[in-house]
Amino acid sequence: MHVPDGFIDAPTSAAAGVIAAGAVAVSLRGARRELDERTAPLAGLVAAFIFAVQMLNFPVAAGTSGHLLGGALAAILVGPYTGVLCVSVVLLMQGILFADGGLTALGVNVIDMALTTTVVAYAVFRGLVKVLPRTRRSVTVASFAAAVLSVPAAACVFTLIYAIGGTTDVSIGKVATAMIGVHVLIGIGEAVITALTVGAVIAVRPDLVHGARGLRQRLKLRVGDDLVDVPDTAPVPAAARTGRVSRRAVWAGGLVASLVLAGFVSFYASADPDGLEKVAHDKGIDRTAKEHASADSPLADYGVRNITDARLSGGLAGVIGVGVTVVAGTGVFWAVRRRRDASPASLDTSAAEKV
Repeated sequence: MHVPDGFIDAPTSAAAGVIAAGAVAVSLRGARRELDERTAPLAGLVAAFIFAVQMLNFPVAAGTSGHLLGGALAAILVGPYTGVLCVSVVLLMQGILFADGGLTALGVNVIDMALTTTVVAYAVFRGLVKVLPRTRRSVTVASFAAAVLSVPAAACVFTLIYAIGGTTDVSIGKVATAMIGVHVLIGIGEAVITALTVGAVIAVRPDLVHGARGLRQRLKLRVGDDLVDVPDTAPVPAAARTGRVSRRAVWAGGLVASLVLAGFVSFYASADPDGLEKVAHDKGIDRTAKEHASADSPLADYGVRNITDARLSGGLAGVIGVGVTVVAGTGVFWAVRRRRDASPASLDTSAAEKV
């Protein structure tokens, strides 16, 4: 759903850029409360994983494909504020290096793919986990539902932005019907990827999943023929709290998975246009699309210039993209965490704890 340059007029794009900048600023402040020594490295990895999986377009209808947006996954794994930043980092890397998503439309894309998906998904997720049983399975189920709804929500927001600043005279009703219809299908694919990923992390390190904090299933003791809850004050073994896999192993496994997906599996992704590209072509929206400012990038269109072998070119571009994104993302999140640690409130808290 990357919006290219030319779809939205300059005043609307500028306004979207201001709103997106404000959202990123708020997210930077909010991420300070979410990030710690455990989650800062994971956040950079989440950004890289989203980049990798976005290269894997999957078929959803005749001649149409979809790909992960990632807002729901990021919000549940590392928190909503950090999630907005994760997807924003991915969009920035894609726009600058790979000519994917217009640079003048970066604000529109941040609002649509980072802000909308994250806010909607996390709101739905938190609402569901409050009413579902307090189990790990409930977190996975809530993740699925949140991801399903986040994608058509993004389609609605794009339609609204296009109604305000679209550059072609196309019926907004037709655009809305086509966008929402195809993105409901894409949302199912998003939900499957999100639920599988969240479930996999919960299985090995539930303490690393932001959305699973406080949802530990209470331990049971058998008293006679009955099972009773262990009191909350009872100590919980470290293995039960964190699982048996180290954080370093989780990070390394996630990075390897991202590299394999981007460097190898992406070659087998669907070549059909994604939902927005298909709707734009069918409805004539793409008549006003402009050439990307980074069209001459050596990595434009997810290939390495001067490498003629398509498999090697695409795979190498994917590996470079994962590497750049994980470095940029980790750098941003470590800087946010260090600023939090250096804040007066944090220093006061540390001093009080020492006393």
